[in-house]
Amino acid sequence: MKILIAGAGEVGFHLAKLLSFESQNITLIDTDKESLAYADAHLDIRVIRGDATSVSLLLDADVAKSDMVIGVTSSETTNLTLCMLAKQLGCNRTIARISNTEFIDNKELVKFEELGIDELISPEELAATEIQMLLNKSGFNDTYEFEEGKLIMVGVSLPKLAPFVGKSVKEAAQIFPELNFMPIALKRTGTQRTLIPRGDTIFKPGDQVYFITTKEGVDELYKLTGKRNEDIKNVMILGGSKVGFKTARDLCASKFNVKLIEKSKEKSIDLADDLPNALIINGDGRNVELLDEESLDSMDAFIAVTGNSETNIMSCLVAKSKNIKKTIALVENMDYFQLSHSIGIDTLINKKLLAANNIFRHIRKGEVVALMRLNSLNAEILEFVVKPKSKVTGRIIRELNFPKSATIGGVVRGETGKIALGDFLIQAGDRVVVCCLPEAIPKIEKLFL
Repeated sequence: MKILIAGAGEVGFHLAKLLSFESQNITLIDTDKESLAYADAHLDIRVIRGDATSVSLLLDADVAKSDMVIGVTSSETTNLTLCMLAKQLGCNRTIARISNTEFIDNKELVKFEELGIDELISPEELAATEIQMLLNKSGFNDTYEFEEGKLIMVGVSLPKLAPFVGKSVKEAAQIFPELNFMPIALKRTGTQRTLIPRGDTIFKPGDQVYFITTKEGVDELYKLTGKRNEDIKNVMILGGSKVGFKTARDLCASKFNVKLIEKSKEKSIDLADDLPNALIINGDGRNVELLDEESLDSMDAFIAVTGNSETNIMSCLVAKSKNIKKTIALVENMDYFQLSHSIGIDTLINKKLLAANNIFRHIRKGEVVALMRLNSLNAEILEFVVKPKSKVTGRIIRELNFPKSATIGGVVRGETGKIALGDFLIQAGDRVVVCCLPEAIPKIEKLFL
């Protein structure tokens, strides 16, 4: 695909990096000379310096022949204007990053598609949504819902005493035949290698395992992994950033008791006006005495979302030392994902990764309605809509020529989520959740075209 990306910041560079690894034809546009020079030196892409809303620049970038234009600059206005111009100049599909979530809330009313903007994404809103899902399933360190929870992906680090530790996937299935979940990806402790579990794969202590399950299966997983879904009601948020504000707003609407600590006095006053149901505290959240004064040890969850990754990690470690049930840190450095479980923080979240997940589903071939890249694992989970003429239609799973580096985790049929085993017959209209390593993606896409 030929893709234009405007904005060489964190989100834009990360997207360009991921897409260039897949040999996509990428052009990166930005006004910042240093950012473009870094991207040009490290990635196999074309870079253009200039204003992304310049018609002459877009013509020079061959926008008319582009499959997609993605606006992820720090300016919401630039992104929206770029998408409108690109569509008028002949681009096939446009995506704009925004910060004003009113646009998403009123998408049907404003009809952005008629203006030339096919998709709106807000990394901050995605992060706030992710945090709320993690609090609702507090026993797991990663979670994602397909089709409003008809199928659920959860990630968990296996404790030594989990009943299926030391057993193969096949043995575990025989011992617990009524279980409503399927292991789809696994990473051994101390390694960087991602495995797609097969029947002879042995579960080991410390494995980070991802499962696809149904709502009923979530409770079973809690029991079998030795984890508990803690009742979380009292939440402390460090940082009044956009993510902090949106998280506090959403949690207050869900009847959580929220305390938010913000260092800036002016911002604290604004937050107090905008969040009447939250307690806003003006102070430095890095000060352990302040945290103690504000009863950190009585909190059920601690969420650090300042603009500094190191501050977020260290404050979560302080919270963990107070036996807080759930700690979540917002980080910008992707390398930190490798450290999260070893240093004791429950979950790390990253806006770049969340935004990339949301955008990538538009790039995959076949009708992909959801996509996520697993934190710290080299794997993707895709949700395909099965078309009448797809190669998988009307076939039993075990008869499919499915690559070993991929697996089907579950199927949503109508209003019901199902765990799909080898004798499951796939039908047109099914929504199939597939987990695969990068090398299997082209073959998987062909099966669902």
